[in-house]
Amino acid sequence: MPITTSGGGEGEFQILLDRQSALDIGAFVIDGVDISPGIAIPSDGDRRIDHALQGFFFTCGPDHIRHPESIEGDAEGRIFPLHGSLCATPVGWTRMAEADEAPGCSGETDVQLAGGGTARVLRRWSINPDTSEVMLADRITNTGDRPFPPMLMYHMNIGGWLMGEQTRISGTMFSGETRSWRFGEGERAHFCLPAAASAENGWASVTLGPFETLSGRSLTVRFLTDTLPYLQMWRCQRGSADVVSIEPVSHRIAKRTELAAAGEMSLLGPGNSIDYALAFQIG
Repeated sequence: MPITTSGGGEGEFQILLDRQSALDIGAFVIDGVDISPGIAIPSDGDRRIDHALQGFFFTCGPDHIRHPESIEGDAEGRIFPLHGSLCATPVGWTRMAEADEAPGCSGETDVQLAGGGTARVLRRWSINPDTSEVMLADRITNTGDRPFPPMLMYHMNIGGWLMGEQTRISGTMFSGETRSWRFGEGERAHFCLPAAASAENGWASVTLGPFETLSGRSLTVRFLTDTLPYLQMWRCQRGSADVVSIEPVSHRIAKRTELAAAGEMSLLGPGNSIDYALAFQIG
């Protein structure tokens, strides 16, 4: 499901929505260049994640966001799947924007949670016709009969071959400093920083660029810190893998038991909802 737009003085771009994966973004094409990593990714052995990671945008959650951990209180010793239950769940219905509306698409996905219960993800993509900023609004509703602690992380994956010596990371959470895109040591690295305290009007932002291949343009991501209070970033340049990821996230890096003990795993009761929002722009 493609959405194509030209505007904001930044050329033409197209996002390709993936109906088989909760209306995530399979490709982000800017003036004919797809900035998603494609097959240049590492494999964790989970075919769902291998498929999702090749695209530009995929969603972890709503019951788990990182590597598998035991399901609390499960007598059979089952574990949460890698990056949660939503990935590779087909969207139930979709609606494209009408001609008199801003370009975009809405959809609804019902997901079976690993620990029992169900949740519904109501997703709306829209594009500002003046600035070409792509905006996402997600509402997660507990449609089951028991509470669960919602967790969410958005992966925005960029091919490492776009990076150059001048490519830097800047953002509201870096206290006015910039970082090299090749942060950390070795072939792969990650970090997770609090973003809420430095947010402006409740929104944090991070910019990666410039990209020589895109005529010196950069990618800027904004996210609402009420429910996405952390910025995580990850890179991998190992063997044939070459990917950098921007990841607004609901929780810091810690085991579920540690987060629960610290009071950071708030429960979402049956029938209740929680909202998440972000936006991204090439400019």
